[in-house]
This record gives sequence, C-alpha cells and structure tokens, in this order.
Amino acid sequence: MTQPSHLPEAPALPEAFILTGAFRVVCRNPRYLEELAARGLRILLITPDTNRDAVRRARKDPEHPASLIDEIAYVDGSLDLDGSFTPGFVAGARAWRGRYTVRGAYAVGETLVEQTGLLCDALGLPGPGLRATRVCRSKYLQRWYLEEFSPTTLVLPPGGREDADLSALRYPVVAKPATRHSSSGVVAVADAAELRALLPRYPEHETLMIEEKVTGQEYSVESLVQHGEPLFTSVTRKETTESGDRTFVELAHSVPNAGTGEDAVLLAANRRMLEVLGFRDGIAHAEWRIGEDGEPRLMEVAARTPGDGLVALYHLATGQPLEPEIIRIALGEGADYPPPRRFTRQVYLEHEAGCLADVTLDWPGVRPQWVGEAGTWPDCAPGEPQDGPALRALLVLKEAGARLQPLACSDDRAVTFLIDAPTPEGLDALERAVRAAVTVVVDPEDLDEH
Repeated sequence: MTQPSHLPEAPALPEAFILTGAFRVVCRNPRYLEELAARGLRILLITPDTNRDAVRRARKDPEHPASLIDEIAYVDGSLDLDGSFTPGFVAGARAWRGRYTVRGAYAVGETLVEQTGLLCDALGLPGPGLRATRVCRSKYLQRWYLEEFSPTTLVLPPGGREDADLSALRYPVVAKPATRHSSSGVVAVADAAELRALLPRYPEHETLMIEEKVTGQEYSVESLVQHGEPLFTSVTRKETTESGDRTFVELAHSVPNAGTGEDAVLLAANRRMLEVLGFRDGIAHAEWRIGEDGEPRLMEVAARTPGDGLVALYHLATGQPLEPEIIRIALGEGADYPPPRRFTRQVYLEHEAGCLADVTLDWPGVRPQWVGEAGTWPDCAPGEPQDGPALRALLVLKEAGARLQPLACSDDRAVTFLIDAPTPEGLDALERAVRAAVTVVVDPEDLDEH
C-alpha cells in the first residue's frame, strides 16, 4: 500500500504592521517607524495619493525615516466626501492580506482613521472599535451619539441648505464642514444673513454643521485606552485665534493644564464620552470647552495621535515617549504611561502676510531648524523634573520664499517653538523671553509675484 506523501509546509508569512495617514504626519514622528523596525516587523504604509511625490523625494535619501518603510499603498479620495478613501484602502489592504501576517495597525493621522478601524475589525486586531472610528471621523455623528455633551447643532446635508430655517438658531454660531480637519473651513458667524452668504462658499456636495458658539476656555484631553479602560488621561490647555478673528486656528498647547480647577469635570465627561463610543484600544484626543454654565461641551473627538507637537510635549512633560505605548496597545501588549513631571508648551507665532524671507533667533545654543511641511521634527530630549526652564526647539514649518497668509487653518502656520519648565510661572516667563528673541522676516513686496 502506497504511503501518502507529506506535502512540505508552506513558509510562514512575514509579520507586518500597517500604519496609515498623511506621509508628512508619519515622518513628523519617526519613532513609530523606529519602534516597529526594532521589533523586526515589516512596515506597510497606506497614505493618500497626493503624498506620492513627497514619498518619492524622501525615499531617495537613505537617512530619511521613510527608508524604514517596506511597502506603500496609495489611495485616492477627498476629505470633503464621506468614505471616499474606503474603496482604495480596502483594495490596498487586501493585496497585502495573503502576503503578510498583519500583527497590528494604527492610524497616525486623521485622514484614514475610519478605514483603519475597518481593517482592525476585519483582521481581529486591537483598535478603538467600529463605532469609535466611524463616529470620530464624522462631526455630525459625534453630535448624534454624544448629544449630552453637544452644543445646539443644525446639520445641513448636501441639497439641504436652501430650505434650512437659519432664523431658528441662536447667534453667534460656528459653521463647520463635517469631515475636514485642521480647522479647515471652520468660521464664526454673527447672524442669519451672514450665514446665508457664507454657505455657497462650501462645495455643494459637502455636509455642514451649524452650531451654537460655545465661549470659554478650550482644552483637550488625551487618553490612552486599553481593553476599554483609560490607563492614562491628561488635560491640555489651548489658545486659538478666536479672540481676535472669526477662525479657530490653534496657537498654543500647554501640557499639563496648570490647575485651573476644571480638570475633574473634564476628565469625568471624557470618561463618559469614551464609554458611549465603546472605545476599546488606542489613543483618543478630545477637544472641549467649559461653557458659561460650567458644563463641558465637546467640540470634537479624534481616534488617533494628537496633532501639532503634542506628542513631543508629552515626552518632555513625562520623560517618556508616547509612541512605544501606542504600538504596544495596537499589538495587544501590556502598556503603561507615567504622569507629567514638568510643564511644557508649544507656541505658534502669528505672522504678517507676504513671502517668508528668514527666521532669526537670539538664543544661546539654539538655532532655527527649517523642517518644511513634510520634514522630520527633531527628537527633543526631556529634562529632569527640577531642571531650569529650557527652549527645546524653534521650528520653521515652511520653505524659504513660501507665501504666508492670514491664519485660516492649521496648515497656514509657519513658525513654532517648544519649551518646558519645572513650574507654570517659569514656563510663562520663558515664553515671553523666547517671543522677544524670535524675528520672522516677511517680504510683503513679493506677495503679488506668487
């Protein structure tokens, strides 16, 4: 009797981790790439097609963090169209499914949060969950699920603007596109006539939200969550252009909030919000205001790394980076994170309109670093708890000759610095000193030539 032959075992598929988001956001925090590479995982990136040229330029440089990425899939879509990135995302992810054993996935930036949630659900990977990732990418769904924390809101779907009763709103209000980010298109409006004139400026296919304007100090709450339980939460104080303009571009972040007495109510509301969202595994970044009645009002919530320099601020504040813990959560490993031990702040400088000619800094041992829009941010080493106040970095986010315009969204900002100190008073004094030492040179004469 012939014995059955034993077929050779199929070779094990290489283990991989999928990062998603805008290429410049991934490169701004290269520690994600370094952490994954150190684990021996293949690094796969899904990014919008608009990043293709920036990726090509970066990968020519063997010293650039992009050299650690093994494969890249590009997806086409538009931020002002709900779900437009999903078909391309699914196609790209499916192409890898039979070639790799995917151990984890994480959305570094806002653009592909919802699609990354679908990926984690399909592959049984740790992630915030389908409800959390879908709701966090849609401002009108946040009002639907989180009504208890929401200001009065009118949702204007495509085709619904002409018939909307704008006189029923309490003015002033804020107009918001439902799926954009970085404060793009967010405008304060004084009355119904002004709002009616503003609405045609948005694309006809875009869903808009009109919300009662909430006054009061703005904060964010960052939460590391594992198995549905927050293992770390912290309140950040924010400053925006709101005081002098109709826009809401963020100008400063302070980590942690320096004891205004509102932390307890914010943290309680934030925990309730996470429960309603069914937030499972990952990091949440929620923006809040405390209204005149003392109640917290949710501006919006994201299921990804906080933007701007907040990740760097947490490293300076606690002495430990956030990225390794985020990766551990995404891989299903135990994670932990310490409380802040220093006071930190990121400041964005306002500027005149014109062409950026130069940025100078009169400060011993620190010089401006021109990182551009897609450049890698420097790794700022944290100080000891009682070290004196320190300027860690001054970053120029545009290229020389770039056209600068009034701050209408986050992408318009050009110069920022990061500082830390052992006390809030020391931090405030240091900010004043650094502001006095920086000069942003703008040439208004060249403005019309661009």
